[in-house]
Amino acid sequence: MKLTDKDLPTRNSAIKNMENIFFRQVEAAIEQPYPEITNRRNKLILLKKQIIRYQDVISLSISKDFSSRSLDESKLMDLLSSIFEIDHAIKNIRHWARSSKRKTELLFKSNSLEILYQPKGVVGIIVPWNFPVYLALGPLIASITAGNRVMIKLSEFTPITNSVIKKMISEVFNENEVAVFGEEISDPSKFTNLPFNHIIFTGSPAVGRIVMRSASENLTPVTLELGGKSPALVTENYPISDAAKRILHGKTANSGQICIAPDYALVPKNKIDQFVLNCKSSFCNMFGQDISENSDYTSIINDKHLKRIQDMLKDAEEKGATIIPCAEYKSLEFPRRMPTHIILNCTTEMKIMKEELFGPILPVVEYETLSEAINFIKSNERPLALYCFSHNQEECDLILKHTHSGGVTINDWGWHAINHDAPFGGIGNSGIGSYHGIEGFHELSHAKTIFKRHRLFPTQLFYPPYGTWLQKIIIRFFLKKADPNLK
Repeated sequence: MKLTDKDLPTRNSAIKNMENIFFRQVEAAIEQPYPEITNRRNKLILLKKQIIRYQDVISLSISKDFSSRSLDESKLMDLLSSIFEIDHAIKNIRHWARSSKRKTELLFKSNSLEILYQPKGVVGIIVPWNFPVYLALGPLIASITAGNRVMIKLSEFTPITNSVIKKMISEVFNENEVAVFGEEISDPSKFTNLPFNHIIFTGSPAVGRIVMRSASENLTPVTLELGGKSPALVTENYPISDAAKRILHGKTANSGQICIAPDYALVPKNKIDQFVLNCKSSFCNMFGQDISENSDYTSIINDKHLKRIQDMLKDAEEKGATIIPCAEYKSLEFPRRMPTHIILNCTTEMKIMKEELFGPILPVVEYETLSEAINFIKSNERPLALYCFSHNQEECDLILKHTHSGGVTINDWGWHAINHDAPFGGIGNSGIGSYHGIEGFHELSHAKTIFKRHRLFPTQLFYPPYGTWLQKIIIRFFLKKADPNLK
């Protein structure tokens, strides 16, 4: 959106307000550097009540921003996932926050060593448009649990949802605790340039690099969840119809606009035709042959992303791909309600095999041997997720040990990401760091090491002048003898 001279004073005012809130949060964090665990837990309970109260309003607002998204899908994916995470945090916060006793080196026996998990301070959260609630509330829950103050930057693509989130949050948090910003901050760099104590960003690798560069100016640590091309590998022994159904569901949920959606499928060469037929039949079983007015099926978020997807399809077709829609696509009447398109005869020169798809496109890559499929995965950037379809444990072990990915679901897709006792995050091009569970608590805490000298312990014996008989005994005991032949 292009700013006019009339808009500039409002935009400048919004940026100034954001900066003022940031510095107020910094001051509040300095005044209260370690919020009581009971206080944190109570805040989580209040947030949970708000999610439950606002569930219908939130689901409807998301649907309006997308022009159409199933209310039940929003409740299942955005809200239920948030409730799971908050329940897990409420249950475990006292255990996580407890200081951790550690063992001293033998030389310092009788002294004490422990780790105090201290809040980092002020955390900045940058939220994408595809799951505007869960990807705001998940990092918020982790941040509150760790005792931090939080500023959230929502996407300009979801203004209706942004308004609801702001209202919901402001009813239980003051701006010194949690502040929410949306489309009024038109330049995201104004947010990322603030000297946060930690930044959590969810989005594309390209923007993730920009965020990381910006954060580096303030030496701000980052957690980046960046997606990528997550493969679904179907082995020879796995029922092809079941694999097709589960992969297809992963590609239709939110119309494929999910960072952990199966990006492409690796299928045995002799089962390609059957896989395509099963994908088409699974799509029709879920949504019917005509999805133009099916409220269970999510639209592409906006015309910009629709064009991006259409351009990738056009590029693939021009380079020899076979494109198979899973249902009739009324592109003129309902252009943003696009059924899943299966792509065969894929080559590495095609955009669909280079870029994260983030939409209802499913390239299918054939293979003849399992090692060939594994090598194909290894030849690409490390993905956020990997999906392995096999009932053979040796095959699963081989795939898991010879590939890298942020996380894995075996014989299905995506469910590892909403089990909150385990970390969620990427590796390499798909992200840095993780949150959820105790790993999220540690990510957003400073693990402060505390060594306490016993009052009678004689550390002064290690002071200069050096070369005392005791120092020589200690050095000889721990370092043994040097190699006399080394010069």
